[in-house]
Amino acid sequence: MKDNEVQINFRMGALPSVYILETKIPDKIINDVNDYMDEYKENKNRQSHSNNLVGQTHKGEQLLLEHSDTRMLDYCNFVTMLSSEYIKQYIATGNQIDCLKKVEIKETWSVHSYDGDYNPMHDHVTDSIMGISTTAWTKVPSQIGAKAHANTDSFSLYNESGHSDGCITFQYGKVSAFDTKRLIPSQSYVVTPEVGKLLIFPSWLQHMVYPFKGEGERRTIASNLNCWDVQTTTSEEVQ
Repeated sequence: MKDNEVQINFRMGALPSVYILETKIPDKIINDVNDYMDEYKENKNRQSHSNNLVGQTHKGEQLLLEHSDTRMLDYCNFVTMLSSEYIKQYIATGNQIDCLKKVEIKETWSVHSYDGDYNPMHDHVTDSIMGISTTAWTKVPSQIGAKAHANTDSFSLYNESGHSDGCITFQYGKVSAFDTKRLIPSQSYVVTPEVGKLLIFPSWLQHMVYPFKGEGERRTIASNLNCWDVQTTTSEEVQ
């Protein structure tokens, strides 16, 4: 270092915008849920959930599921446990919440999508101010994600790549073509469907699902969970 040079120490700090928990649902739970949904789809008294959802399932359908069915119990317990863990991890990153939360499922539904079906940008609503949403894939056509998995380094939404077919995209804040010119980092997160993959995220987070082409069913199971305040004077963990 020259005599007239000054050494400057610095670090780059990031402002976290959102957290998404990703995990794998055990195969037995996936098999039980699929068995229940296969049977429920054939039930003439099945309850459509389309009036409460934005999904454009012109060939498929969206069904409100019953938590009381024994084949749904392990799924309900699993997503409730992991949603509580989401809150714990949120706190562990240095964030604070006003009090402990009791997590419980408000509703669960399935989306049965086929060629051309899609979900426009939307978010979810819960009864509690703090809400958590989940989505998981139980069936995925083989052509979805095939190009992206072939070379993940070249994932692109351009030139009719097909990489985004059937994928879910999360978006936080406004995104424009000029963002990179203004030093605004990417605020979009694309996830390729895989059977058993579970995503847990805050209900306010906007997301959309791209359509896909070809044969097969893209089947997802999703839940909204309320996070109720727990009044306590102890240091017990989130329930």
